[in-house]
Amino acid sequence: MTLAAGVAVGYVLGTRAGRAKYEQIVDGVRQVRANPTLDQVQRTVREVATAPRQQTAPVGPAAEPSRAPSV
Repeated sequence: MTLAAGVAVGYVLGTRAGRAKYEQIVDGVRQVRANPTLDQVQRTVREVATAPRQQTAPVGPAAEPSRAPSV
């Protein structure tokens, strides 16, 4: 019986601490989501991700003219 009472008390105390930590995490997420800077970043990322791609000149060794000596 003592073991069951100890388990019950431990469960109740653990649940309370768990709920408080959960609420702390939820509040933090709400604060981040309410940040106007985050909203602007999300819009910018969406615009860049959905914008049509532009053709660009190749970069790197393939873009350089041949450097072989002329004979």
